[in-house]
Amino acid sequence: MTTVLLVVHLLLAIALVSVVLLQQSEGGGLGIGGSGGSLFTTKETANLLTRTTAILAALFMVTSLTLAILANQSSKPQSILDIKEPAAVPLEVAPIAPAAEPNAPLGE
Repeated sequence: MTTVLLVVHLLLAIALVSVVLLQQSEGGGLGIGGSGGSLFTTKETANLLTRTTAILAALFMVTSLTLAILANQSSKPQSILDIKEPAAVPLEVAPIAPAAEPNAPLGE
């Protein structure tokens, strides 16, 4: 589910960038328009692109929030008080030889 949602999120991001770049800026930019024989007038194209941008932005925000919620649910925080200690395992300890006196000669 998360993978599918992530792919949809990336496609929405690409579409949103494309639609924003298609909009006509005041300086002309990369905008559509100017040709007299187009299907839509410049005003209709601007309205369509504005609506499309708003819809894509809303969908992008919804998928962002959904991905954040899914990521938060998969990694639940734990308290150190809730962690149970492992059962104590008795260790076999070899006897330790007593330490030699500091002034005693070696080998005695």
